[in-house]
Amino acid sequence: MTAALVHIELTADGAPTDAAAELLGAATVLGEPVAVITVAPGSDTAALVAALGRAGAARVVVAEAAEVGSVIATPQVSALAAAIDREQPSVVLLAHSVDGRDVAGRLAVRVGGALAWDAVGVTRDGDRVVAAHSVFGGAYATTSTIEGGLPIVTVRPGAIDARAAAVEAPAVERLTVEVSGAAATIESSTPVRPSGRPELRTAKVVVAGGRGLGSPEKFALVEQLADALGGAVGASRAAVDAGYIDHAAQVGQTGTTVAPDLYIALGISGAIQHKAGMQTAKTIVAINTDASAPIFEVADFGVVGDVFTVVPQLLDALQSRRSA
Repeated sequence: MTAALVHIELTADGAPTDAAAELLGAATVLGEPVAVITVAPGSDTAALVAALGRAGAARVVVAEAAEVGSVIATPQVSALAAAIDREQPSVVLLAHSVDGRDVAGRLAVRVGGALAWDAVGVTRDGDRVVAAHSVFGGAYATTSTIEGGLPIVTVRPGAIDARAAAVEAPAVERLTVEVSGAAATIESSTPVRPSGRPELRTAKVVVAGGRGLGSPEKFALVEQLADALGGAVGASRAAVDAGYIDHAAQVGQTGTTVAPDLYIALGISGAIQHKAGMQTAKTIVAINTDASAPIFEVADFGVVGDVFTVVPQLLDALQSRRSA
């Protein structure tokens, strides 16, 4: 069985991101799941390798690069290029995140590969890798294949349900990579303050608010429901432009694309740009006073009503269920 390389992004504390399990699950239908991580020389990777084994990595390639943390993307590209040279894989999978997209584009140029962008599913048809896509704001489902060149596929976080079987002790292979010709270096960085909520892009539950909330103070209702459900907070562009919440929470064509199990839209009209970023969610619930709002066109469940009447009742019901 040929290798299916999986680029593993790491959090600030050195753990795999939530997308790792999804990518390794997707890799199982394409070949042997082989995780590739890029770390600083001398890093203790025992816990990281064990975590990747639990997520289904059959093998883990540990690439050491002195420039990790100081150079943007280039160390990861060099690590993947070296792993490709050694493993001769049939495909490379990466998360369709900000960093994943950057690495994927550079890697395609470096190794003469070809990109399949923002896939919501991957399968194999004989020797060909087939990527499924949701396009034109989710209005159409389509597939793509690559003719010539190594397939390099970015996968939308939250889109893959399959999970690989856990591996108790994955084999570890080590590489040392040299980085040259870096396009950009990191001069300073500000750690993201932990919110206690899941990351928006990979959250299983997202509660999003729109301009219908009326003010930054009233937008707190969105946060209350998200916390009650253990979910992430999202927003429409209109809410962000109105200053209700930071741009990092924006869901849509010019924000973050999400594919959670549950998406709750509060006071969001549902412009096409917003729907493009959330309508691949498995279940969509919309609450809006306007019965003709476009958001109801994609909602599985719709409530025509005032969010300030409906949501407090929902919060009470959730609290009562927990207390029962």
